[in-house]
Amino acid sequence: MDRRIRGVRPVGNRALLAEVDGLAGVLALKAALAERPQPGLVDAVPADSTVLLKLSSPAAAAAMAGFLRSLELDEVSAGDGSLVEIDVVYDGEDLDAVGELTGLGRDGVVAAHTGQLWTAAFCGFAPGFAYLVGEDARLEVPRRPSPRTAVPAGSVSLAGTYSAVYPRTSPGGWQLIGRTTAAMWDLDRQDPALVRPGNRVRYRAVRATATLAAQPSSGQAPAQTGSAAGPGLLVHSPGLQTLVQDLGRPGFADLGVGASGALDRAAAARANRIAGNPPAEAVLETVYGGLRLEASGDHVLAVSGAVADLTVSGDDGERTAPLDTAFVLRDREVLTLGSPAAGMRSYVAVRGGLDLPPVLGSRATDTLSGLGPAPVSEGTLLGVKPAGLGAVVGAPEPQPAPAAGPVVLRIVPGPRQDWFSPDMLDRLCSQDWTVTPQSNRVGLRLEGVALERLSGAGLPAELPSEGTVAGAVQVPPNGLPVLFLADHPVTGGYPVIAVLADEDLDRAAQVPLGGQVRFTVADHDAAAGATAPAMAGVRA
Repeated sequence: MDRRIRGVRPVGNRALLAEVDGLAGVLALKAALAERPQPGLVDAVPADSTVLLKLSSPAAAAAMAGFLRSLELDEVSAGDGSLVEIDVVYDGEDLDAVGELTGLGRDGVVAAHTGQLWTAAFCGFAPGFAYLVGEDARLEVPRRPSPRTAVPAGSVSLAGTYSAVYPRTSPGGWQLIGRTTAAMWDLDRQDPALVRPGNRVRYRAVRATATLAAQPSSGQAPAQTGSAAGPGLLVHSPGLQTLVQDLGRPGFADLGVGASGALDRAAAARANRIAGNPPAEAVLETVYGGLRLEASGDHVLAVSGAVADLTVSGDDGERTAPLDTAFVLRDREVLTLGSPAAGMRSYVAVRGGLDLPPVLGSRATDTLSGLGPAPVSEGTLLGVKPAGLGAVVGAPEPQPAPAAGPVVLRIVPGPRQDWFSPDMLDRLCSQDWTVTPQSNRVGLRLEGVALERLSGAGLPAELPSEGTVAGAVQVPPNGLPVLFLADHPVTGGYPVIAVLADEDLDRAAQVPLGGQVRFTVADHDAAAGATAPAMAGVRA
């Protein structure tokens, strides 16, 4: 193994991609960071031959870059991790096909799969989904030509050089060779992940008539808390979609768990601040209006984000409530959010905060992994906590009206800009991109004149999976960019041509479907990055 890190690439203004010598280098760098913790490190995402390091500030990222460039890695055996044994019933739908692809036949595949030790290189795709590297190259097989829409939980699979177990029912294109009842991810355990990066795994063939693994505790539960008699907010209508959000759960990316959290962090923190809460308190994030809440008891609320009318109705008639200003919602009064005149997402904070159990330290709903409270539904009663001692309702904080036309988003060149000719960054910035209806909290899918990736020139046919960040502009083979938002996958396999300046993520969160964005290369100060005030509540 090369004792030096092969390269350090900036990923936006708060992350770095360290390129190392394969799995041995990944494990060695992880070990070095555990032995010599660096200030401001929020998350470390190991992958095929890279480790993505997410930092709390641009200054911390600069310091980390200096540390990495001077670091010499110690040899770490890929077999140093603890051993996990997984019992498998080998009767998968693709077992015969894998036998033909490898020339091993059905029994030969089982023998090769069980006759070696596998090492967990990294986690991604879903919480507890561990990419295992084996010792026997004969089992290397391609993904299926057409992915399945639903792979059952507990399915044991192969793809490329990896083996993995699907921790929950999800879409997937890996070759299925068996099944297990082992719970790969269970929040009822002290350590939710059965397999962590660096662990060794041995598969054991068993004969059984067992059914596929039941869904373990994933951490998503109904949002309803409290009782009809207690203080709270009763949902008459959730509108198009209403979720519970806070500032997210950083620190678990190596287990395949993204940070998630409010897309417009500044708006969520502002609503909390006005309502008299800490910035990381749980709020409601709702899209396109239509949310109707009835008060059980008297409450102080604040709404920020999209520009929308707020109407309060009760026994005394109807009145309007102001945005970005605290107001009282009295017992049995109903608050209705109108359709936004500008923006897309509104954030509703209530003094004291929503009374919901945290999952891995956060009350955020992650739509990709299924962690956190279930989406709010009609009839949900949201409990409200008592206000903390010294909690003071904030002064109004009116925001300037959004400008007309495309939303301008500042970018810095991405870690894989060398996968594109220089004129592709110009093409990215010289046109208005339309946000398609397929966009969601995972990312904005953009329509425009497609970007073209380089072929040949020493580049591999496919980019090995590597960690990614919110704000990454990833370019799939069709050339139409995807701008990752808070619920993006932990790792991705498409090259990132650019990354948003961190403080512009909040602007991207408010671009409606059918709206337009225009990218511009950030000046030096924006590239260095100003610390966003909304991040003050994020753990580092």
